[in-house]
Amino acid sequence: MLFGLFTQDLIAVALLGVMANFIFSFLFGWYLIQNIGKETMQETRGRKQQGWLSGLSLALPFAKMALTLYRVVVLQLYFLNRGYSYQDYWIYLTQDKSEQL
Repeated sequence: MLFGLFTQDLIAVALLGVMANFIFSFLFGWYLIQNIGKETMQETRGRKQQGWLSGLSLALPFAKMALTLYRVVVLQLYFLNRGYSYQDYWIYLTQDKSEQL
């Protein structure tokens, strides 16, 4: 037993987490492409490195999905509710502050 689950159950939960992450990440990316445009996203893409939390979250089944949902909340609460555009969010997500100077 690991984490209170048998091996088969743990593998099933991990696979469910991977599938849920894929679905949420795909839908969020598709949503951004619909609102920003693929060409605009490619032109404004920065070189920002992902944080260490993103890499660490791959070890836990649902952590990466929770990180994607956190990004959705940031988009809605911080950017859209304050009058910023989807493109402003994309620039925030992909560019370092040093690149914007």
